[in-house]
Amino acid sequence: MKNIDIAVIGSGIGGSLISALNKNKDLILFEKDKNLGGCASTFKRLGTYFNAGATTFVGYENNHPIKNIFDEVGVVPNILESKIAIRTIQNRKIVDRVANFEEFLTNLNSVYYHKNNRVFWKTIKEIDERFWTLKKVYFAKYGFQAYAKTALFVVELFKEFGFMLFKTAEGYINEVLPNISKEYKAFINSQLLITLQTTSKDLSLLAMSLGLAYPFHKVFYPIGGMGQIIEDLLKDVNIQNKEEVISIKKEQNRYRLISTKDEYLASKVILNSAIFESSKLFLDENIKKYYDKFSFSDQSAFVVYLKLDSKEKLLHHYQIILKEDIPNCISNSFFVSVSDINDEKLSRDGYSITISTHSKAIFWEGLTKNEYEAKKEFTQNFIITEFLNNFDNIKKENIKTLFSATSKTFYRYINRSNCGGKPITAKTIFQLPSCNTPFDGLYNVGDTIFAGQGWPGVAIGVNVLNKELNAKS
Repeated sequence: MKNIDIAVIGSGIGGSLISALNKNKDLILFEKDKNLGGCASTFKRLGTYFNAGATTFVGYENNHPIKNIFDEVGVVPNILESKIAIRTIQNRKIVDRVANFEEFLTNLNSVYYHKNNRVFWKTIKEIDERFWTLKKVYFAKYGFQAYAKTALFVVELFKEFGFMLFKTAEGYINEVLPNISKEYKAFINSQLLITLQTTSKDLSLLAMSLGLAYPFHKVFYPIGGMGQIIEDLLKDVNIQNKEEVISIKKEQNRYRLISTKDEYLASKVILNSAIFESSKLFLDENIKKYYDKFSFSDQSAFVVYLKLDSKEKLLHHYQIILKEDIPNCISNSFFVSVSDINDEKLSRDGYSITISTHSKAIFWEGLTKNEYEAKKEFTQNFIITEFLNNFDNIKKENIKTLFSATSKTFYRYINRSNCGGKPITAKTIFQLPSCNTPFDGLYNVGDTIFAGQGWPGVAIGVNVLNKELNAKS
């Protein structure tokens, strides 16, 4: 039996950031898999390294939570700025998402012209900029101080945005971009699916602004894969990887953790698991009931991995938008992430490419083995065909390695079948789970709680959690 102060379960972005911030404390980070990072890990298969899912690193700039956390823990990530954050291709028409507003607007108008484009996108950019100047971002529950700090944040939001907070994304699009074309709407929604896991019909104007504006920030490519950033963050952290925590029991003011290798008593437990899948860890009925009240978000990803033997000069990121939804998926677009040609780890003997789209986790359950493999292969082949259709100088024979993953694959390796949490809307904001719980010493972090979604969103939640931990110290 080992006694520790803090047990962090899961080395995803949230678990890694909070562990790095508390690396000088009596802390152990547990990771089931041999690779660190969860959805942001990098793994090796058939002699090639691939990014498991997350591939864009954004928010590493002054006065943003990501840069602040990295500075605090003394880590400088090995990254390369992507001058073109994303190249979108729809019906052979190209729009490059670049940080320079005028350059982006000129390109946009040449493809999706609307007389109000400047008004729409300037508003999007300004709302995003104003959000990142907020000083009191906080969301926590179950304690007077937590509620008080959250109330101050709500007041600050109202002072900055007023009744704009209640304006829906769909309403704003219809108001400012009347008679928007189907193609243009698909361009907007396909980007929101990447950043916020949903489309404009379910979002507030504020959430949409944060989702659409991220290419106006600096977007980076991580040399050595996204997992390398995680490994750099955790270089001084006590890590137990290839060790899965299988049950937790509350004992008075401590938690007994039983893993596949040992037992531990921890004063504090931080879960970097999906909040609606955390119930299974606990033996206590009250804690199980707490987690069971959060409904499962079954939005997941279908990911194709390929090794490409090509001399073609490629960007780091593309988004291909199709006319119809991809078979067995819920999106009409897919996101292509390409290793940098000079990345000696990922681009040895060719490009390492990750292609991802959205699917429902529930779709892949209950299938026979033959049904599962047939549907998986059909979806993979469809995506590869469309990929080749949009890159004239890449041929099928250039693909040297090819395989794919569904929600079932992700669950096997990282104990979660979904990607992202429920989108933040005006209706859901106060229903969102926070980093703290009704149980002393039990916390959550990651993309299924406030604020979630990508490096910047998870980092906001990590900052709040770190303040809550320090308040209890």
